[in-house]
Amino acid sequence: MSLSWRRIRAILVKELREYGRNRSLVAAMALYPLIFTVQPLIAIFVAPSAAAASLTGRHELTFMLGIPILVPAALAAFAVAGERQQETLEPVLETPITREEFLLGKALAVFLPSLFIAYVVFAVFIGVVELFAKPGIAPALIGTDDVIVQVLFTPLLAAWSIWVGIAVSTRSNDVRVAQQLSVLSSLPLILVTIALSFNVIQPSFELVLFLGAVLLVADILGWRLIAPLFDRERLISGPH
Repeated sequence: MSLSWRRIRAILVKELREYGRNRSLVAAMALYPLIFTVQPLIAIFVAPSAAAASLTGRHELTFMLGIPILVPAALAAFAVAGERQQETLEPVLETPITREEFLLGKALAVFLPSLFIAYVVFAVFIGVVELFAKPGIAPALIGTDDVIVQVLFTPLLAAWSIWVGIAVSTRSNDVRVAQQLSVLSSLPLILVTIALSFNVIQPSFELVLFLGAVLLVADILGWRLIAPLFDRERLISGPH
């Protein structure tokens, strides 16, 4: 299969420009990171220095994995439903672009800003904690393992949310409905991250390895399952 990266880049640039003009997408990119940083920050800044020992076994940072789950879910829901709602889908699909190029362009337009937001927010969060938390809190809470999990799982979670969001988007005429369904579909992953952050589920190397493998396989299968949905005639005519 030969791909034209020029056409993929054209879709990518078009989508990124559209994000800047869409207030609801900008709000989603700002709101979700805020939601998932407030709780850990409150827990950290309220804790006295004497609580450092009790924080050592906790995984507050895992809570922030909600960012690469919900931000791409909201953006991906716009991928097709937004084009259909604005009546720009048909002109795009009448170009020589293949469904694989269309899909990759749309997916990259969600994946890249989602990763950027997740990593920047995480880095700022770490910096704030290191600078302003009470003595002993930062080293007790920010462990190497938690940072590695955050770095590695962010793209895996984002990719899965993108495939789910795009799948929902192909079946919806309304962007808001698509976003609501996409976010709702992401709730199981959110519940898992919350359970891990509050030690309801005890994390271990084996569990992390298993979850990473499952997500990697799911991301690969997501590509295979979503591509057939990009049928030109059905996308133009709308969901049935």
